[in-house]
Amino acid sequence: MAELDIGKHCEIKDCNQTDFLPFTCDSCSGVFCLNHRSRESHSCSQVHEQQEVVVSNSFTSYQCAFQDCNGKELVPVICCHCEKNFCLVHRHQDDHQCEKLQRQEPRMSATKELVQKIVESKKNTAPSGHRKGAKNSATAAKVALMKLKQRASGDKAIPQTERVYFQLFLPKEAKDSSLAAFFCNKWTVGKVIDSAASQAGLKNNNNVLTAKKLRLCHPETGDALKMDVTLLSLLDQPELSLHNGGNIILEYLDNGSTGLDDVTAYIPSS
Repeated sequence: MAELDIGKHCEIKDCNQTDFLPFTCDSCSGVFCLNHRSRESHSCSQVHEQQEVVVSNSFTSYQCAFQDCNGKELVPVICCHCEKNFCLVHRHQDDHQCEKLQRQEPRMSATKELVQKIVESKKNTAPSGHRKGAKNSATAAKVALMKLKQRASGDKAIPQTERVYFQLFLPKEAKDSSLAAFFCNKWTVGKVIDSAASQAGLKNNNNVLTAKKLRLCHPETGDALKMDVTLLSLLDQPELSLHNGGNIILEYLDNGSTGLDDVTAYIPSS
């Protein structure tokens, strides 16, 4: 009786078992019995080849060159200055203490050196008494003007840019000795006198031919100022020594009088 060609033998040499329902490996296409059907049990050659491919194609890592750093990156991170490889944490020059890093001098140190040079240059320059005195006078004038602005009265309609401030010393017969007031720099001396008389409550008979006239007088020379000139033109004349925030005298003068004989009777000596 002829043998029936049923089943197949397991390809494992030590097994060679006939299996009527053999298993074919989908990797190496080998035929195996039930006990050797898995790739591990029959040591599938294709599995080893795939593992070798995976190992051979594994990613290369790049070690950080910074001291005591174990960081690694999948791509090289190279410093363009020292040309060494670093991790992302130490990629900047400051972070890896780059040997090619140029340290900038602190700004405070440079500033201190500049100030020292200026101080030394000032020491080597002889001080000028005239310039120092002029500077002190200018500062005192600014302070006096600021104080005067705080208490001065006048026409509120005058723009701030056109206001001129004076400490106005009043006639001897007036109730008060002085008045802080401001006027428009476009006004003539005559209009300033009218405004000052109104603020101080003084009788103004300048339109009466035979009466004494109210006149504005220079605080140092006592000279009566011309009635038809503007304050702006007077302030533009340095030789008159009139300035915004300064003193000025208002007094009744006889017709034909050119000014006061003694200004110290109005303005106390400082």
